Amino acid sequence: MHISIADVTSAFPDYRVAVVIAEGLSIAPERPLALDALIAGREQAARARWGGTELGQIPGLAAWRAAYKGFGIKQTRYRSSVERLVKNVLARRALARVNAFVDLYNAVSLAYVLPLGADDLDRIVPPLAFRFARAGDSFLDMADSEAGEPPEAPKAGEVVYADADHVLCRRWNWRQDVRSLITPATNRAVVTLQANGAGDVAEAATDLIDLIETFCEGECRLAVLDQARPEADL
Repeated sequence: MHISIADVTSAFPDYRVAVVIAEGLSIAPERPLALDALIAGREQAARARWGGTELGQIPGLAAWRAAYKGFGIKQTRYRSSVERLVKNVLARRALARVNAFVDLYNAVSLAYVLPLGADDLDRIVPPLAFRFARAGDSFLDMADSEAGEPPEAPKAGEVVYADADHVLCRRWNWRQDVRSLITPATNRAVVTLQANGAGDVAEAATDLIDLIETFCEGECRLAVLDQARPEADL
């Protein structure tokens, strides 16, 4: 599995990505009780740490707001995935219940204030890249698909996460393509943990791997990419 961030590191020199490949997964449709308790604890910890703080003053969120402006996204309705998680938890809304794998990586995202995303390895076509959008890129928005809306192609200059066939995530880490979602049937997954000047992706990846091995029985391998090492094979 080859992955590259070389296309964006000149414009965003602080960009770092930890990439985790997890195989041999057993994903429960519902959270195990121990995972549910862990997530509740992380929600409580986030409220204790960030309660009363403006979202724009939280370092991990401020860094992504600046990065989004860096490629022309100024509308407030487009925010990083981690900002939505933190905002909901601070508003006393619990993290969504999807399945054990998605729920545990959202718990890592919340704890480290980093955007995380995952795709089913058997539903993508390598190589993978964080790059600027290109003519002909296709994307099926999760929300648009549910609403029956026609697909909207990424805008020129937008940072996207893509495989060889289509865009996996628009606006860097805003919303995922519906075609490679993690489900209880997923046996292999690729997870990305992203930072843009704030946050420790390597530490967060260690936590993620421990949770995957504990709750989904997977075996994992890891690479960390940055401007000095913009490509890797896992």
